[in-house]
Amino acid sequence: MELRRKTIAKVIAVAFVFNLVVMGAGAWFAYQEAPPIPEQVVGPDGETVVTDEQIRDGKKAFQKNGLMNHGSILGNGAYYGADYTADALELKTRYMRSYYAEERYGGEYESLASEERAAVDDVVKQDLDDQYEGGDIEYSAAELYAHQQVREEYVERYHEGSHERGVPEGMIDSETAAEEFADFAMWTAWFSHTDRPDGDHSYTNEWPYAPGAGNDATGAAMTWSVVAMVLLVAGAGFGIWLYRAVELPEPSAEGLSVPEPGDVSVFPSQRSALRFVPVAAGLFLAQVLLGGLLAHFYIERAGFFGVEEIFGVHILQILPFAMAKTWHIDLGILWIAATWLGAGLFLPPLLTGHEPKRQSTYIDGLLVAIVVVTVGGLGGIWLGSNGYFGDLWWLVGNEGLEYLEVGKLWQFGLLAGFGLWAVLSIRGLKPLLDREPVYGLAHMILYAGGSIALLFTAGFFFTPETNIAVTEFWRWWVVHMWVEGAFEFFIVAIVGLTLVSMNLLKRRSAEKAVMLQALLVMSTGVIGVSHHYWWVGMPDMWVPIGSVFSTLELIPLVFILYEALGQYTAMSETEDFPYKLPFMFIVASGVWNFVGAGVLGFFINLPLINYYEHGTYLTVGHAHAAMFGAFGFLALGMVTYMLQLSIEPDRWDGSWLRAAFWCWNVGLALMVFGSVLPVGFLQLEAIFTESYAAGRSLAFYNQPIVQDLFWARLPGDTLIILGTAIYSADLVRKRFVLRASEEDPGVDDVAVAEGVLGDD
Repeated sequence: MELRRKTIAKVIAVAFVFNLVVMGAGAWFAYQEAPPIPEQVVGPDGETVVTDEQIRDGKKAFQKNGLMNHGSILGNGAYYGADYTADALELKTRYMRSYYAEERYGGEYESLASEERAAVDDVVKQDLDDQYEGGDIEYSAAELYAHQQVREEYVERYHEGSHERGVPEGMIDSETAAEEFADFAMWTAWFSHTDRPDGDHSYTNEWPYAPGAGNDATGAAMTWSVVAMVLLVAGAGFGIWLYRAVELPEPSAEGLSVPEPGDVSVFPSQRSALRFVPVAAGLFLAQVLLGGLLAHFYIERAGFFGVEEIFGVHILQILPFAMAKTWHIDLGILWIAATWLGAGLFLPPLLTGHEPKRQSTYIDGLLVAIVVVTVGGLGGIWLGSNGYFGDLWWLVGNEGLEYLEVGKLWQFGLLAGFGLWAVLSIRGLKPLLDREPVYGLAHMILYAGGSIALLFTAGFFFTPETNIAVTEFWRWWVVHMWVEGAFEFFIVAIVGLTLVSMNLLKRRSAEKAVMLQALLVMSTGVIGVSHHYWWVGMPDMWVPIGSVFSTLELIPLVFILYEALGQYTAMSETEDFPYKLPFMFIVASGVWNFVGAGVLGFFINLPLINYYEHGTYLTVGHAHAAMFGAFGFLALGMVTYMLQLSIEPDRWDGSWLRAAFWCWNVGLALMVFGSVLPVGFLQLEAIFTESYAAGRSLAFYNQPIVQDLFWARLPGDTLIILGTAIYSADLVRKRFVLRASEEDPGVDDVAVAEGVLGDD
């Protein structure tokens, strides 16, 4: 079966419109179906307990103080602290039991006879099994008592501090703000156990699992998990059939003129693009060092290998977990993005032999702008969370949402950076853009980069005043659609461009392969974001939609894996192939993408599994394998390719990069499979047999077996840090053997340009 490029382009356009319609309708439903914030919560005597303003102020306190990177809300955020929704619901249930035990039997709940406890349990469930019909929330006397107790506990925990929980003193700077945060958490607990009007399940589809409050998985979770399993088998088979059925040429070095590194001249703009690499490496090294600290915080919640006993200073007070986690996440995104931006500006001259006037100057300017935004954003996070910006904290400081931590100003700076990158890419690719149709390879690179920037705009559709359910709707547009949509699109586009620059594929053949994979990514990954909406207060229509499209996300990953294996075969068959080391990274990216996003991603996205797993260490394993394994290794592969072309051939030494490659791969495997996933499976068992709150509790993390598994992460983390240190040192070493760039380059100076431009 032969597909024409024009045909695939038309189908892509249809898929784009379809995605736009579905997700546009989803946005409308998000505002209509979000859990209501009542004007007030009243007690049994009609007295006001909480106002809507206090709930909104509690959400502000939650964001301003970085609490999403300490614990989580509705299962989303960090897993170091409690999930505030599940914690508030568990505390509410416990204090209501205490209230009824004292009122009815004159004693403590734990001291009651089994039949008396059963009677108390039953009345608590009846209190919580409510349906909202509008107006004020009306508390029973037991609920009022529980709410007051939770307020006191949250003041003690998050204002006064709790080092055993890893909470620094003054994490929330005032008692009032801590009480308002409790009000916000209790509101999320309320809509997690309260049924929608005319519905038979809560706003969160009965999440979190809390048997004492009457929350349990719905029938839809089981039904659509079975459907997803059927689709898994069908989808995997369809993906393999499609790959075999569609005539796509395999990469091959046989019979082709693969340019030697010394045959390719270096342009001034490429030297400028290469400057992105050491900047990104510095960010990368800082990220992995913070990652090691974060992992150790799970063992010593206020210390670091006994340092606090020697110096009498708790590192938790100097660098709280939430701050370290925020920087760790942002640095990960920034170093990968910076590397991709550099690679996207390095490759065009290889294909065009074209050097626009002052291109290198503009690229240097883009790098300076990115450094300014990076320093400003990371510094703003600390300043904003410490109250230096007043009411402007979310604009110029920290927005306080996972993956969108930096203030709106710095987010806009990043968006402007993507825009400038697009302009510079257009200048560099102009000879190709002028010759090829709108679905050509050069256009695909721009579409991929543009889609990253376009999706980032969803982060501007909410403020701290916005309902948390709607906030999560838009936040996942950025996070998931980047990872499962735009980033995957960029991967296949950049790999296709690289194959062409190596003369392993004709441009027309690469265009067809990239378009087909882009079609599969767009057709599944965009709407696949809906699996993040199951438990956050969105309507239950997302359960079947998310189940289907999350499962079908496996198809493009099968394609990418087959491509990686094909590339590995082409590389292995030719002993004198000069770019084996860059290809090792690219192939590793495809394998880790399949393992992290495909295997681990599918497993945790089965609705019934996700109901219990949501917000556990199983997600940590999936995230690290997919983010670093897929996107990080691709970035590092592009760096290796750029360096090999930019260094005098007789002075090229890839031994350090090869050593770093194996440190990273072995370290990542040890971390994911030897520590993170086992902890996740233990959490899953604890949640399934007890409750969600139990699986996220301090008691769970302090179990000896769990602590041993946290220690077992040390070898893997050490190897990743070692690999990054070797990589950074190698960049310093290679800085002194870079080739001089051509003063006035042309097409003849690039070994592949004439062939590419003539491949019509």
